[in-house]
Amino acid sequence: MNAEDNPIEAMDEANGAKPDASGEYTADQAEQANAALMELGKEVEELRDKLLRTAAEAENVRRRSQREVADAKSFSIANFARDMLGVADNLTRALEAIPEDARKNGDPGFAALIEGVELTQKSMHGALQRHGVVKLEPEGERFDPNFHQAMFEVPNPDMPNNTVVQVVQAGYRIGERVLRPAMVGVSKGGPKAAPAGDTGSGQEDSAEPGPPDEMATRDA
Repeated sequence: MNAEDNPIEAMDEANGAKPDASGEYTADQAEQANAALMELGKEVEELRDKLLRTAAEAENVRRRSQREVADAKSFSIANFARDMLGVADNLTRALEAIPEDARKNGDPGFAALIEGVELTQKSMHGALQRHGVVKLEPEGERFDPNFHQAMFEVPNPDMPNNTVVQVVQAGYRIGERVLRPAMVGVSKGGPKAAPAGDTGSGQEDSAEPGPPDEMATRDA
């Protein structure tokens, strides 16, 4: 067997270690060989660690790219959807402005007009939902400043404090991004509401009335 077939012999030759006439290695030569083996083991471990780190970084890049692509798809229509909310609000206001007796006693042409507006409103809401736009109707829920905008407070000792008691204008979100916060009235003076997350601070959040929504003011 030559040195090419025996890696130990090849390593010994590279390190200048050769057996004596009896074919045995001296203690120094054996120590050199062991040191060389340990050095090779360290190099293998370092290369393995680099390989694992590179694979982990590549996986992180792949996941981040997938997340960014998904976010881009979800939020690419956010500005358009936000503008369409004003149109949907106007359709709702138009239907709410029709007196009940006009609905019941109106001529066939007027009834057909009402039906057309209702179908248009339903179609628009369906289109928004298909693109991930979700309506926020938080009445009865605890006030959340991330999704709600407090417009006024309603004294009510029987209702837990900071509970949404009235929705002035529905809010909308796309994914976890708020397109428009729900404009709400919140209770005041009742028992402390159960916190969404117990921080142990013992402090109670207070819902301060916020400024009017710009888009709502513009469309009103």
